[in-house]
Amino acid sequence: MVEETEKLATTAMKEEAENSSSMAKNNHISGGEDSETEEGEIVRGDSDDPAKAMAAPPPRHPLEHAWTFWFDNPSAKSKQAAWGSSIRPIYTFASVEDFWSVYNNIHHPSKLAVGADFHCFKNKIEPKWEDPVCANGGKWTVTFSRGKSDTCWLYTLLAMIGEQFDYGDEICGAVVNVRARQEKISIWTKNAANEAAQLSIGKQWKEFLDYNDTIGFIFHDDAKRLDRGAKNRYTV
Repeated sequence: MVEETEKLATTAMKEEAENSSSMAKNNHISGGEDSETEEGEIVRGDSDDPAKAMAAPPPRHPLEHAWTFWFDNPSAKSKQAAWGSSIRPIYTFASVEDFWSVYNNIHHPSKLAVGADFHCFKNKIEPKWEDPVCANGGKWTVTFSRGKSDTCWLYTLLAMIGEQFDYGDEICGAVVNVRARQEKISIWTKNAANEAAQLSIGKQWKEFLDYNDTIGFIFHDDAKRLDRGAKNRYTV
């Protein structure tokens, strides 16, 4: 199902090609009409108008939701007064073009420092348990060897911002955690008690990533009370 997650990346290219074809067709038609002018006659066109001569901006491809990248700096964690105080919003994007302009100019998980956490959440939702939207939710998690999560991180982002999930409204965002021996990607959701929605998201995510191992879903409430002792409520 990797092809589905690549749909977002090709949309802009396809529409740009269609626009170019349409422009070429219109120019051909205009040329046919201009052929009636006499030899040597100067024909004034849009190029005489500075405003019209300026190149039109490229078309934008808006996303259904705006999204924000957040970064938790590992060097600042040891100095923080409270959990989550070192998390900072980096950039908010709302179009396909803006996403790629940011993604292509930032470090991917394999290049991040050990201890770093990089988030992509719907705009206005903070990647914290305390956020009202996240408070009653939970997360699915997939685990990779160190330096092996880059491709799946990209596919996860494309699936989320491209609205590939049947229960996309349940999704708050995703985070990649870079640690010394492994990297973990998690998808956070809103309503952990909605078992049908959570199972659907987990199954679809595995398909998008072509991930064959079993993955588990942990309630945020359990994680807060039990820390690493929290058990999976759902598995797929």
